[in-house]
Amino acid sequence: MEAAEIAVREVGPISMDVLEIQRWIPHRYPFLLIDKVLDIVPNCHIISVKNVTANEEFFQGHFPGHPVMPGVLIMESMAQTAAVFARYSEEVLLTGKTFYLVGADGFKWKRQVVPGDQLRIVMKSVKKRNPLWVMHGEVFVDGKIVASGTLSAAAA
Repeated sequence: MEAAEIAVREVGPISMDVLEIQRWIPHRYPFLLIDKVLDIVPNCHIISVKNVTANEEFFQGHFPGHPVMPGVLIMESMAQTAAVFARYSEEVLLTGKTFYLVGADGFKWKRQVVPGDQLRIVMKSVKKRNPLWVMHGEVFVDGKIVASGTLSAAAA
């Protein structure tokens, strides 16, 4: 199934609110960059959401009078989604470990993300050989692709 198809299909029964997300990853305000998980199929894919508001701290300096979400923070929201996915998929193996981003390949940003946008983040498993995971992701706003690329992370 293509990422665009996953992003618009009906969501499945597995979802998480922000409190549940915090059980799976150590990130907290102001650096928790996902608000909800809509769907997880272990070892296959995950779909999450980030609601971008005008109150985000990074908008104070990026850019005054023309707020744009930094591309590296879009990438970070993908990495956090990937970490929830990996930990959920391999809970027993990854208990007590933290995921660290170790690589980013082929990233492209197609449009700006501004206050009021909702990021829909789709991450799919490409390869895993514990402790290394490779996942490809795409981010959408209103069904249009915003960013895409492949992330590698390792548990330590």
